[in-house]
Amino acid sequence: MRLFLIPVLAAALAMPAAAQAPAAVPEWRTPDPENLLVIDTSKGRVIVEMSPVAADAHVERIKLLARRGFYNDLKFFRVIDDFMAQTGDPQNTGEGASELPDLAAQFVFKRGAQTPFAAIVRSGSVVQGFIGSLPVMTQPDDLMMMMADGKVQGAGVFCPGVAGMARASEPDTGNSQFFLMRQHYPALNGRYTTWGRVISGLDVVRAIKVGEPVEEPMDIMTRVRVMADIPAGERPTIQVQNTASPAYQTYAAGVRGRLGGAFSICDLEIAAQVR
Repeated sequence: MRLFLIPVLAAALAMPAAAQAPAAVPEWRTPDPENLLVIDTSKGRVIVEMSPVAADAHVERIKLLARRGFYNDLKFFRVIDDFMAQTGDPQNTGEGASELPDLAAQFVFKRGAQTPFAAIVRSGSVVQGFIGSLPVMTQPDDLMMMMADGKVQGAGVFCPGVAGMARASEPDTGNSQFFLMRQHYPALNGRYTTWGRVISGLDVVRAIKVGEPVEEPMDIMTRVRVMADIPAGERPTIQVQNTASPAYQTYAAGVRGRLGGAFSICDLEIAAQVR
């Protein structure tokens, strides 16, 4: 072992200091425009950062339907003040769907060592943190070595702004309908697919007309596009707080310290700059 370790150590000591130092984690990041959904509504604009890590099939479905213009002019037909705003039904009743086949549920996902994950707090065998802007609960990294595929399970947390896929009573019935959370609703965790989170426009989501069902006139999605498809001259620029940055980790530690045992990942906000 010494014959191996000593040359490696010597080589490391000979490296320039800059090569040995870890790269600084920036305080802000620029989301991939291919995974941003821009929803223009009768109340204003909402931007959702989609999460293929958490629900790749559902993200692809949302993008496909958006690119077909399927969501344009659909209504928010079911909106509960302390819960969520639901849309995506061509019948605007909760009974409709696209002509595409239903999707298999993606209530949980797998996370490996290479999956970008910003841990915030660990309690026993559960770690709360973020994948991009999506709040998640997951098994800890130290269990990865015990798994055949080197990955642990995780699930999205239904915090305010989280985008979930609506379904019927059976798990594998998600299709085109989705909902945007107005408030934290933990009863949905592990029972519905999370596919993204609102990073700009949560105030718009909370301003949508309430009703179950909503009385006419309902608020509508006037236009839904993938950010990458918007012409450059029209496309907004957006930066989001990087939850892995030292600045954000310091902010999160302060919130945890203030709330103590009552802390939840949903107590943390993620700021965005949209121009």
